[in-house]
Parts: sequence; C-alpha cells; structure tokens
Amino acid sequence: MTTAEQPAAPPQTLSDPELLERTGEAATRLRAAVANAIVGQEAAVEGLLITLFARGHALLVGVPGLAKTLLVASLARALDLTFGRVQFTPDLLPADITGTDVLHEELLDGPDGGRYQKTVRFLPGPIFQNLILADEINRTPPKTQAALLEAMQERKVTVGTKTHSLPEPFQVFATRNPIEQEGTYSLPEAQLDRFLLEIHVDYPSELEEREVARRTTSGKPPVIEPVLHRADVLAIGALVPRIPVTDEAVNLAVALARATRPQNDRAVAEVKQYVRYGAGPRGSQALVFAAKARAALRGEAAADVDDIRALVLPALRHRIVLSYRAEADGVRDADVLKIIERSVR
Repeated sequence: MTTAEQPAAPPQTLSDPELLERTGEAATRLRAAVANAIVGQEAAVEGLLITLFARGHALLVGVPGLAKTLLVASLARALDLTFGRVQFTPDLLPADITGTDVLHEELLDGPDGGRYQKTVRFLPGPIFQNLILADEINRTPPKTQAALLEAMQERKVTVGTKTHSLPEPFQVFATRNPIEQEGTYSLPEAQLDRFLLEIHVDYPSELEEREVARRTTSGKPPVIEPVLHRADVLAIGALVPRIPVTDEAVNLAVALARATRPQNDRAVAEVKQYVRYGAGPRGSQALVFAAKARAALRGEAAADVDDIRALVLPALRHRIVLSYRAEADGVRDADVLKIIERSVR
C-alpha cells in the first residue's frame, strides 16, 4: 500500500499538533462544501464554524430570504451528524420539542395470552439530534422557549421525573427575524446568554445576488457531501479547550466584558448613558472560548488578542441590554460595542 493509499489516522490517535493541522484543513473543506449551496456570507459561515468547533450554540439574525435556514441545513449536510429542524410557531408546546411520556400496551405471550401489560415509555422529541435548527425561535411563547434552556446548558432534558441525556455532540442553531414584531416574543436574557455567538446575516452584494438568482432558478439542487464525521467533530471539540490563549488575550476579554457594565467606574460615558445591563462573566468566557475556536479554524497553535477583537460584536452584542434612551436616540448595540472596543486597549 502506498503512502497515498494509507487510511487517515483516527482522531483519537493524533497528537494535538496533528489534530490542529487537520482542523484547519477540515475548516477549508467545510467552507467549500457550504459554498456549493450558499453564495457569499463568509462572515456568517465563519461564525457557524467557530460555534461548531467550540461546541456552543449560535443565534442567526437576519431579514427573510437571506438563506439563514439553508445555511444551517447545508452545514449539517456537510457533517456526518443527525439533524433535526423545529419550526417555532405560537402554538408550539414544550413537549413538541423535548418529547413526552406515552402509555404503551404490550400483548403478553404464554398461558395468559390475550392479557395486555401497560407501560409508560418516553417518546423522544426532535431535540434528540446532534444539530438542531430552531427556526424563527422568537415566534413561540416564553414557556416553549424555556424548554430549550436546560437542553442548551446541561445537554439534558427532564420530562416528568426522569432526566434524559442528549446525544453528543448537541448544538442548537437558532434563527430570528429582526423586523417582524407581529406574533413574536422577545427572547429571555437568560436564554440569549446561552448562545455563544449572535451572527448577523447581511444582504448579499449585487454580484452575489446575481449568482443567487442564477443558482436558485436553475432547477439543480446543490450537492453537498459529508466532509467530517462524528468522531472528528468530537475530537475537535475536545481539542479547542486545550488550545493555549495568551495572558494579554484573556485580560482583554475580561476588560471588554467589564466595560459593557454601566456600574463599572471605568465605563465610558456612552455605556453609562445607553446601557441598562452589561455582559456577565459568560461574556468574557465566550470571547476566550470563541477565540480558541477561531485559532483552530486557521490551524494556529494559540489564540491571541486579534482573535478576541475579531469576536467582540458576535460574542457580546446579545449580552447587553440597551436603555430606552438608546432606542430614542437611534443607538444600536453595535455602536456601543465599537466605542467600547476603541476605549479598551
């Protein structure tokens, strides 16, 4: 057998440098696979890959028609993982997501044939998959939204008196429409804090929109082959926490998160004026974790301050609550975070 014919080493037998190199190559192949279905949106794809490798959850925000759902579905097809989609609606119940206990009747054999034995069995809901697409998550009431909280944080679901473990890996990619208010419900801050990143999907360029029009009207569905398997995803997910991060990067992440809090004496005037509540400790944790995943995407051996600064907006924007004055003055979370980033050195 020649060298070219040698099978790839299983992820668990690779050293960290070898696995890191494979991770960078895998990221390139994943981008290419998703590009078969998605035109442009490089920043959104980058955010999804960071979330995937960091074993976190992501919230995709964008107006209708920007391929948010297709983006997540395409990534799922490029991975050899189970995939489930939940279309959130106002009448969706928590049991529709988590599953429920059902009464099961079983016919007994033997001399007592004809007698039925009744048992209670758990019927798993669509959440029992590796990747979950929570489509239009803000269209369902808070009680149903809260059904995701335990799953997203603990990777477990409690139904009745029993707790059921979710498969590994388990990640939620949710979409939200920012412009429609009719029939929608605000996401609780506690749930927003569970998302590692909030990824905004923007309008395509004119050139990209022309290509979208050509592809989507050709009648040819995109072909996406799996490029990573479950063992690879688990191995990369285990590698990311082991990636070193510089002290300067950690200090910067903490300083940025603390700078969003208006109670902080060092907060800039715009924060005191426009922010009601700033990011908690999960904000700095998310910055560091996402920075490690970003370094892994590039095959870099350590995360640094450049990784932290590149992730300020997606990691912190959904963790701050603006005041009514910010809304009156037309100030957005992105505006405040840009000021904070310039002020923290």
